[in-house]
Amino acid sequence: MRNILHYCRPWVLAAFTALAVLTSCGDSENEYTTKTCYFIFDNSVHNDATLASAMNPSAPGIFCQVTMAMRSGATYYDFTNNAGTSSSTIQNAVDTKRTLILGYNNGIIVGYGALDIPASFYAYDRECPNCFNPNAIPMRSAPLAMTSNGIATCTKCHRKYDMNNNGFITDGEKGKRLTRYRATTTGPFGVLVVN
Repeated sequence: MRNILHYCRPWVLAAFTALAVLTSCGDSENEYTTKTCYFIFDNSVHNDATLASAMNPSAPGIFCQVTMAMRSGATYYDFTNNAGTSSSTIQNAVDTKRTLILGYNNGIIVGYGALDIPASFYAYDRECPNCFNPNAIPMRSAPLAMTSNGIATCTKCHRKYDMNNNGFITDGEKGKRLTRYRATTTGPFGVLVVN
């Protein structure tokens, strides 16, 4: 049998190769969402220990939920990690000048995964991707609860997501994995950027 590739024109071969590459991917989901999230936090100024615990590559498996709230006319950042620590810090003048979008419904979760070497830094949306609908009227929150071992559980559908491993479902019905955003950090008391 003659080699079929010998008779193919270069453009046919290129198209066939591209099709093979595109269809060979095992996971049809993109790693990162295209939804808007924009958050910059300079922890060298705020010195928040709860957030710092999740931005420490030497302590993988610690994840911190970040939300914003108004209290007494001022905007605060609220931090809660899966080790049971909570704290708040008020926005400073530089923070108020930034455009901030904390995921779908005012909440993200950040931290280093405990399964990768070196540890990967993750940023997830705080809402369950299978229960929360940002277009629903009225909007109904489906926040995730974190456990000390890096599992996020939806209080509505009871799916469990592994934050240490790209937000994949570990228990419950099949569905979407956690919504993931691009994120970087310069260290525990450095700058956190999620976009």
